[in-house]
Amino acid sequence: MTKRTTWPMVVPAGTKTVGTARVREDAPMPYAQKKLAEMHGTKPAHRFDDIADGSDDAGALTPAYRRETTPWPGMTKPKKAPKYRNTKCEHDGIKFDSQKERSHWFELVQRQARGEIRELELQVRFELTPRKQRDDGTWERASYYVADFVYIEVASGKQVVEDVKSPATRKNPAYVQKRKQMLAVHDITIKEI
Repeated sequence: MTKRTTWPMVVPAGTKTVGTARVREDAPMPYAQKKLAEMHGTKPAHRFDDIADGSDDAGALTPAYRRETTPWPGMTKPKKAPKYRNTKCEHDGIKFDSQKERSHWFELVQRQARGEIRELELQVRFELTPRKQRDDGTWERASYYVADFVYIEVASGKQVVEDVKSPATRKNPAYVQKRKQMLAVHDITIKEI
């Protein structure tokens, strides 16, 4: 076993190798500057050790490398799946958070056409707590609940607030709190679909 040198290690000028490693001539380039140089096709002289780079030539990059724009050649970052596995969709310029919500919209439009419901609205906002000023002079923001669908049943004349929820999203603590506040503040029970 060889004796280790004390740090900071002093390497005399002009030394090309220390053990099996080659000595860099300049200080290491910052990461961002290195990435910019790679993107624009200019290779910094001290990008990697020559041994790690696999080439003894510190010259220009190969044409194939210049064409690459991703940090990992041949790899793309996969898209992250939605938390509750819903698929956002659109119909007639209306954006829906899930396919289930869109299909329920179609049902409600048909019910309105048959005369069972009236005044069908989409994404209605209800204020749960108003904006208030604290003792220190700063303001506490108001909180809101946004219902998916609101309509009035013709037979009873009662307003119905509906929200399309999966079994997992019904247990979401933020939603449960807002559901309870809707009942306490507006005396409205949310109908979960």
